[in-house]
Amino acid sequence: MEYTKGKLKNIFVLRMNDGEDVLESLTKIAKKEKIRAGIIHLTGGIKNCKVVTGPKKTCIPPDCVWQKIKDAHEVLAFGTLFLMGKEPKIHIHLALGRGKKTYIGCLRTGSQVYLVLEGVII
Repeated sequence: MEYTKGKLKNIFVLRMNDGEDVLESLTKIAKKEKIRAGIIHLTGGIKNCKVVTGPKKTCIPPDCVWQKIKDAHEVLAFGTLFLMGKEPKIHIHLALGRGKKTYIGCLRTGSQVYLVLEGVII
């Protein structure tokens, strides 16, 4: 295990609007505000994203199971943000729901806000 000790410094509360790219928006604010490490909480709506919902088999490296989400879904997400060199590395796991269908996984590529997505970065 590796760890480092830090102190609570800033809290950013954000609102992303319909059509905005989630990961791109988070990366922009991380760069603009020079966030070196943080936790991210998101709640709202999302559409058009790709999510990894686990490995096909328990092996390393994993062969990922991908879910392509097109239509709007409710979302609750938690993640981390770390500065890797000069670029922020964002790792978000989320639960997506629409009707009786639910996905839980890791947000990877694409990702658009549906209506509103609110977030907190600590």
